[in-house]
Amino acid sequence: MSASLLRLMAEDAGDLDIIGAAVQDALVRVGEINFDRKARRFTVMINRFRWEAAGEKGPYERVRSALSFDSVLGVKSRRVRQDTDEALASLLSLGFIPEEEPPGGVVRLLLAGGGEIAIAVECLDAVLVDTGPTWSTPRRPDHEQG
Repeated sequence: MSASLLRLMAEDAGDLDIIGAAVQDALVRVGEINFDRKARRFTVMINRFRWEAAGEKGPYERVRSALSFDSVLGVKSRRVRQDTDEALASLLSLGFIPEEEPPGGVVRLLLAGGGEIAIAVECLDAVLVDTGPTWSTPRRPDHEQG
């Protein structure tokens, strides 16, 4: 399928909300989360559900994407499996909690099952890039409790 690939940047909380909507329900493999302390960059490779192309009845698609944050001061995680690189999690939401003194703050990635990654940043500098290609997926993510 020929699909237009996203390339989004965020420098404030409003921009990050747009990226957050695009990455909701992305699948994350623990082994594809990386924090490069020297470069001060946090990167995660994801299998992103293409909400922008999803109708009510499909067809549905996912695309390989890279989500990165620069100017990272530190990263903390809780309830994220560390015992295997193959552990898979679903990204529920992405948000920004600003410090009292701008422009710094904490980016929070909330994962299904209660996992969380907190990324302390000097300033908000995020990029989401679809690296392609897209592929079909049979299900649309569903948030109904059932």
